[in-house]
Amino acid sequence: MVDMTWFYYLIVPFTLSVIITPILKKVAYHLDIYAEMNERTVHTHKIARIGGVAIYVAFIISMAMYASVDASINGVLVGGTIMFIGGLIDDMVNLRPRYKLAFQCMAAVVLMGMGGITLDVIRLPFGITFSMGIISYLVTFFWIIGITNAVNLIDGLDGLAGGISVIILIVIATLSVIEGRFDIQMLSLLLAGATLGFLVYNSHPASIFMGDCGALFLGFIISAISLMGFKSSTFITLGLPILLLAIPIVDTISAILRRKLSGKSFSDADKNHLHHVLMRRFGHRNTVLILYAVTAAFGITAYIYIINKAIGLFVLCFIAVCVDIFIEVTGMISPQYHPVISAVRLVFHKDIKADLKNATEKMVPEDIND
Repeated sequence: MVDMTWFYYLIVPFTLSVIITPILKKVAYHLDIYAEMNERTVHTHKIARIGGVAIYVAFIISMAMYASVDASINGVLVGGTIMFIGGLIDDMVNLRPRYKLAFQCMAAVVLMGMGGITLDVIRLPFGITFSMGIISYLVTFFWIIGITNAVNLIDGLDGLAGGISVIILIVIATLSVIEGRFDIQMLSLLLAGATLGFLVYNSHPASIFMGDCGALFLGFIISAISLMGFKSSTFITLGLPILLLAIPIVDTISAILRRKLSGKSFSDADKNHLHHVLMRRFGHRNTVLILYAVTAAFGITAYIYIINKAIGLFVLCFIAVCVDIFIEVTGMISPQYHPVISAVRLVFHKDIKADLKNATEKMVPEDIND
């Protein structure tokens, strides 16, 4: 008989989220909790921004139904709750960046202290392994903060952060079955189901946003699951989580470098994120679908690596070069950042940047609509 437990892990939180989200819209309208509209936003009317509450509540209820409590689970739930509360307060009163960071640091410390979740061993390709020692706490801390904020940063288009998170979680759940980590499968599918239910209302055109309470909570739980699922496995520690989270990680690193080079603070928001760059060319819905496809491609690469490490690494390098060329062509980091294009121009005496821009313009008209 086929074990259908995985189906319940998806459908229960999905159903709860679908039921809770419309209620949250009414609550948000009553309390005037709307997403701000400014030169960076893409929405043009009032939209509730506490949809992350549905993801959190559906996940917590489902965890109460299916999870067996241990130190790691307690650390994930308590740390996630702290992160959620910090995000919810920010959605309601707009916290200063340092206060938001304080909540994130507190959640990370709880995950490491109460949950005992740290990255103490690094496993690289070709069987290379080395112990992290005391530095493991520092690496784990920055991993949690980094992934949490990376997911939050890509929450700029309808359904983008939620959809990418679902793809990542489904891939992790599948890989965890291969490794025999059914606890990770449960966590991943429960969160994926809760997020899918919210996406019913958040897909373009969205009628509600997840807000910081949802994006930060999603990022935190994904960072925790990746640490729990890969630190003791035969996979490349951090390598595969980084691969699965490539889109938010690349976008975050690009934002840091871009703002640093322009003399701005990292907390100074702009409209040059990966999704903004793509949207100016491909439109809202197409951009979301493109980033879904790229995330899925990175996930497929993870499977290829398991089957054949050499081919997997080759595919990964190929995708990485393509991503770098895109960043250089669009000037996401800086108009002066183009190492690969410069190398190609030097070797072949050809202006690849101009050719790529011309090719893109022929493929998609400037005035493309959603």
